[in-house]
Amino acid sequence: MGFLPINKEEMESLSWDRADFVYVTGDAYVDHPSFGVSIISRVLEDAGFRVAILSQPDYKSCDAFREFGKPRLGFLVTAGNIDSMVAHYTVSKKKRTYDYYSPGGKAGLRPDRATIVYCNRIREAYGDIPIIIGGLEASLRRFAHYDYWSDKIRRSILVDSRADILTYGMGEKILLRIAELLDKGVPIKKIRDVRGCVYLASPEDKIHFPVAATFDYNELKSNDRKYAEAFGVQYKNQDAVSGKAIVELYDGKALVQNPPMPPLEREELDRVYSLSYMRTYHPSYEPLGGVPAIEEVRFSITHNRGCFGACNFCAIAFHQGRTVRSRSKESVLSEAKKITEMKDFKGYIHDVGGPTANFRYPACDKQLKSGVCAERKCLAPTPCKNLKVDHSEYMDIISSIEQLPRVKKVFIRSGIRFDYLMQDKNGEFFKKLVRDNVSGQLKVAPEHCSSAVLSCMGKPNFGVYEGFRHRFFELTKSMGKEQYLVPYLMSSHPGSRLSDALELALCLKRDKYAPEQVQDFYPTPGTASTVMFKTGIDPLTMKQVYVATDYHEKQLQRALLQYNKPQNAPLVREALRKLGREDLIGNRPECLVRPETARKPDLRKGADRRPAAERRVQGSKASGNKKASPTRKKR
Repeated sequence: MGFLPINKEEMESLSWDRADFVYVTGDAYVDHPSFGVSIISRVLEDAGFRVAILSQPDYKSCDAFREFGKPRLGFLVTAGNIDSMVAHYTVSKKKRTYDYYSPGGKAGLRPDRATIVYCNRIREAYGDIPIIIGGLEASLRRFAHYDYWSDKIRRSILVDSRADILTYGMGEKILLRIAELLDKGVPIKKIRDVRGCVYLASPEDKIHFPVAATFDYNELKSNDRKYAEAFGVQYKNQDAVSGKAIVELYDGKALVQNPPMPPLEREELDRVYSLSYMRTYHPSYEPLGGVPAIEEVRFSITHNRGCFGACNFCAIAFHQGRTVRSRSKESVLSEAKKITEMKDFKGYIHDVGGPTANFRYPACDKQLKSGVCAERKCLAPTPCKNLKVDHSEYMDIISSIEQLPRVKKVFIRSGIRFDYLMQDKNGEFFKKLVRDNVSGQLKVAPEHCSSAVLSCMGKPNFGVYEGFRHRFFELTKSMGKEQYLVPYLMSSHPGSRLSDALELALCLKRDKYAPEQVQDFYPTPGTASTVMFKTGIDPLTMKQVYVATDYHEKQLQRALLQYNKPQNAPLVREALRKLGREDLIGNRPECLVRPETARKPDLRKGADRRPAAERRVQGSKASGNKKASPTRKKR
């Protein structure tokens, strides 16, 4: 067992004359099952294919893309674990200076819109060679999509990249099927019936699946309502049981999305996670400081996939889907044992989680036969009457890991869905969680307290969180512990007005919580909330939604959520005056912010009452001290 080759020298040491696939990625090469490149490459290797990893190649020319020579079957291309634009820019569109997925955290080792750039370089190097794109960037940009950074509706990334096939969602079965067909000599242009794929064809070509709808890009980019409608259709067909094909027209070409590939079942997931991962970054990165992203997952375990929570600002539903699948207890324990045998293991399993930590099965039995409901969610605004709630298996897995030699503690950090937990009338898992599995702080995601905002987010009523919060601290106190909740909060989400931000500020003050961090809503591809931001329309209901697009209003909303920070005081006072709530400016306990500090007047007879800066300038002129002049210094 060892790392897959990352250069020609390593490939030749394996006695390969060439690779079957060259996998190009915008991330450093980390061979761990939390990284998509590692999973896909190991699955292909397990099926007998040779995969070479071209990690963060120099994209300024095509030379680096010739490192391994021409692969036998084609190139696989991904921007990495996250969208390259999100990796590079903050929500205020400022350039990031740190990249968790690069050696030493160095920024700038991948290009903006990495998938497109890599594909264009491959075409320069090898011309008409099969190129298959996948990963989060490709998956969430597979249709015409709003691009926050350019503030326009961009074409499908498949069109702009000139790749042959786009794979969306979790790609193991999709890529394995494509690889088998290519290996049999089927031309890439003839592969048209694989689920989970998007391809370009002539509008007259046969489509192998029933079609839900057809849209025209020229209309989508100029008609907000049509664009919102299109996303609603895409979202409601993101189910392997009930989903249909969708078509977008691009000036004489038809972009066809086949229905989703069925999720991996338990035995298949177990197989994927049993493969030979090195569980760390390639040793060549050690002199550069390693790869920071490994620290979050080195001693963590993923036990599930999919999320039926389906928050509107989250892309998981559009990528992994709303149907949940999980690994067996035996598979999870096997991985836990491997972790305990690592030389730097200190006794702590940092997480046993996934998209949502406490989901193990589909939300209801109906989903197995009919798929997820297109017109309603499982948990919001209220839990479905068919929802099955059971933490017993998850609790048993956690308890069994705790019994392993060398394990001191097992934490749950990837996010408990508190509304699902509150539906569990048994209550034993809640007790165990508080007693054994919180590392001092438990992160949860109420996001807001305003009913209007929570409705736009696809979250439950705030009363559910308040019930959870009360019970958490009740249990914590009864167990003699000092533990805290760390709620994720979001400002300026579609639907949030300044008055909603004030409502949340007052709620935080009441609960004596002063958040150090607040997430501004970040419009990223593949979410219903991003469509709301662009169009002012909820694509799932087609109702109008208020959107704060003015930068200063966003500043005011954020400042209210962090009213306690001294630097925010002027903005908080401005927001309160706009809302007619001057009663909250003052020194009384119920106030959010103190009034401006008044400058005491100089009552001395003949005192110079001009501003200090003006007096200094005049004084320097009179004395002839030119160096003291702020005006001259500025020049």
